[in-house]
Amino acid sequence: MKPIAQKRNAVLRVSLRPLIPFIMLFALYVQFHGDFGPGGGFQAGVIFAAALVLYVLLFGNEQARKVLNRKWMETLVAAGVFIYGGTGVVSIFLGGKFLEYDVLAHDTVHGQERGVFWVELGVGITVTAVMTTLFLTFVEYRAARRSGK
Repeated sequence: MKPIAQKRNAVLRVSLRPLIPFIMLFALYVQFHGDFGPGGGFQAGVIFAAALVLYVLLFGNEQARKVLNRKWMETLVAAGVFIYGGTGVVSIFLGGKFLEYDVLAHDTVHGQERGVFWVELGVGITVTAVMTTLFLTFVEYRAARRSGK
């Protein structure tokens, strides 16, 4: 995929590039305030992936592959699932049921907060990595189809 600036106009690249850090910052806000209001891991993961997709659209697949390596994305998918499942396993080892957060701290409220934090973090990481990997896979498929491979 060719970057937008090469296809159309450099104004898009110059005007949209500064938005990427703010989109990522908003994703972090949604991630870490999801237990107090609307949001959480899934929503934050999709927002963060949208920032990465915007990066690919602005700078092209070749440049994005330097930053978004396939092995790195696969590792993030596995890490997110591990964090989610690991939270449940830790709950079992501490004498509770799978994903029973009460046993994760000295009292129920703090245990719930810790459990929700780790589960939502795992979901956010996994969703970001999966959505980005899906987009990059479609981009590669389209490029291979155009080149006749």
